[in-house]
Amino acid sequence: MAQGECDGGSTADIDIDGMPMRTFKKHPLRDVVLGEVHARPFRPLATPRIVLHYAFLTNAQEADADRAWFAEHCVNYGAPGPSHDARFHSLAVAGGTLSWERHTEFTTYTWDGPANGGRPFAAMPSNHPFGSSFRAPGLMLVATRLEFLEEEQAGDWRDQFDPGSLTAFRVEGASATAATDFRVDGNGHTRYLVLNRSMSGVQAGAIVQRLLEIETYRSLALLGLFEANRLQPEISGIEVELVELTKRMQDTSGLDANKELLDSLSRLAGALEAGAAATSYRFGASRAYHEIVMARLRALAEEPLPGDLSMSAFLSRRLAPAMRTCQYIEERQATLSRKLARATTLLRTRVDVDLEQQNRSLLESMNRRARLQLRLQQTVEGLSVAAISYYVVGLVAYLAKGAKDAGLPIGSPGLVTGAAVPVVVLVIWWTLNRIKAHHMEKGDD
Repeated sequence: MAQGECDGGSTADIDIDGMPMRTFKKHPLRDVVLGEVHARPFRPLATPRIVLHYAFLTNAQEADADRAWFAEHCVNYGAPGPSHDARFHSLAVAGGTLSWERHTEFTTYTWDGPANGGRPFAAMPSNHPFGSSFRAPGLMLVATRLEFLEEEQAGDWRDQFDPGSLTAFRVEGASATAATDFRVDGNGHTRYLVLNRSMSGVQAGAIVQRLLEIETYRSLALLGLFEANRLQPEISGIEVELVELTKRMQDTSGLDANKELLDSLSRLAGALEAGAAATSYRFGASRAYHEIVMARLRALAEEPLPGDLSMSAFLSRRLAPAMRTCQYIEERQATLSRKLARATTLLRTRVDVDLEQQNRSLLESMNRRARLQLRLQQTVEGLSVAAISYYVVGLVAYLAKGAKDAGLPIGSPGLVTGAAVPVVVLVIWWTLNRIKAHHMEKGDD
């Protein structure tokens, strides 16, 4: 192979530190793959800081429209917007950073900026970017306010939370304390508080991002629960109707009755499969989101404060049962589908047997009809021989009479006619049989 060529196409040699180095034709996704690990960087944070985080459910059209709006929004601030295939972009605005991120079924906007005052959950900064000029890309599911303060600035921070659902825990080897009660405040935000003791800015950014991801993905995971609750009455109705149909199968006979039952089973199977197809994505997504939540909780390595619940303990009380409910509904759908398939197969076999019996009866009836037609045909053939012979004998009689009148030496015309009868009958019978045999031979061919 010549220098500078490879299987992927021709390239040019370059020289690095005096040594030749061959370049190769790149895979079209190489840059994207390498950049994926940097797509969601931990943004270093310093106290005091406020983080506002929103997640909006978006379909493909809404996400494309949102990308176009955000690109124009960036241009209005004199900054470049996201590229066509970008899934993450940030913009410096209002003394902080606005981050845009596109996911499969949702879009997030996160802004971190300077907090007002030194106490937890003071007045919201008036210049935050989610005012009247902000365009929501879809239905909002997550709205979170997180404050990052120094521990000595927090004061009596427990007064800011509901003690009945408070979770408070240490992270990063007790270098910070985090707390939330998962309640919604007067502005519609769930609230998180992170109190720094000795974390670096990068550590703080990682902890904040994990907490926001837990809030986002636990909300998305719970969407499957409401799909499961919606499906339960429908599945229960199908189960009850299936029991009634299988009972009727034991007492039902006859083709029409079995076909009616088969139509009912097919209708039930169609309704079940339609529900399963409509929810398979939701249940699968809920499982994936739940796994992400569990992974983020493990990454937090939380240690509950004395007398308080950890976030893992609190979420496990509701999130885990919700996921089990989704799994239970999926298993009920699968089990019911198998039962319907077995009942349908059994009933279809009965219908096929009834159809075969009906077809056999029809064939026997056709055979009887064919035998009758054959007998009728044989009768007609016998009558045809007699009729044709009668006319031929009549012609012979006329010929005999005419020959005698012409003076030919013919005895009695009656004797000639009588003698011709057996001969004519045999000739006509033989001729008709020859014609019949000829047609049968052509039919066999």
